[in-house]
Amino acid sequence: MSGPPGITDQRALALHRARAARSPVRFLHEEAALEIRERLAEVNRNFRAPVLIGHVTPPVAALFPEARRIDDTPALALDREAHDLALHCFGLHWADDPVGQIVQSRLALAPDGMFLGVTFGGATLHELRASLAEAETRVSGGLSPRVLPMADIASLGGLLQRAGLALPVADSVSTTVRYPDIARLASDLRGMGETNALATRSTSMPSREIFRETERIYRQNFSDDDYLVATFEMVFLTGWAPAANQQEPLRPGTADIRLAEALGVTESRLKR
Repeated sequence: MSGPPGITDQRALALHRARAARSPVRFLHEEAALEIRERLAEVNRNFRAPVLIGHVTPPVAALFPEARRIDDTPALALDREAHDLALHCFGLHWADDPVGQIVQSRLALAPDGMFLGVTFGGATLHELRASLAEAETRVSGGLSPRVLPMADIASLGGLLQRAGLALPVADSVSTTVRYPDIARLASDLRGMGETNALATRSTSMPSREIFRETERIYRQNFSDDDYLVATFEMVFLTGWAPAANQQEPLRPGTADIRLAEALGVTESRLKR
């Protein structure tokens, strides 16, 4: 007896990524590569056995040209404690089990190895999502899953702790892009490999009326000087495989000095 269908049609996702590789749009991947480089520089560690997981495009792959690369399939092709860095690229938002992806990555890390993930966060394409939903409701009286729902940064950060990673950190970078019309936005999404691969998506083409109404609502609510505004939020997740000699955060109330003393300011009570 088969289980319930997953969130993602993995075959469709693979086809979308392959199509994107033939005509790529990589400005977000280039920005992600710069952000990843900065985070790795702050760590100041020489990684000798990295593995790159998921939708690894040339801007990110160039950071570790000799690294092993694997697909973000439900069961990752990883050996236990074989790597000192696991870089998970633009795949967690499509994963049926994102915690499982991070757990498998953690198990593939040697003690004190680093996990670094980049994925799209909940603010991504919120303008398109809202406009499509309103347009389809008005035109057809119902809704179809057309834009992938994505988790917020708090929920994504919680995945690191659930996966057993130490010293978890989640932060985000948002980019606003202006488009002349929805067709250009859709073209960029195709070039990123981020078009609809939901398992429950409708396989029929939406009517032209829905597209026209979507653009009208979009332009009315999310435009800037006749350009449509689209938000892309990239969330970066960092954690470490537990190790015996690893630094641990202090328990609340156990600090040696007060925050005001450390900052060199005068402490005062809040007025009520």
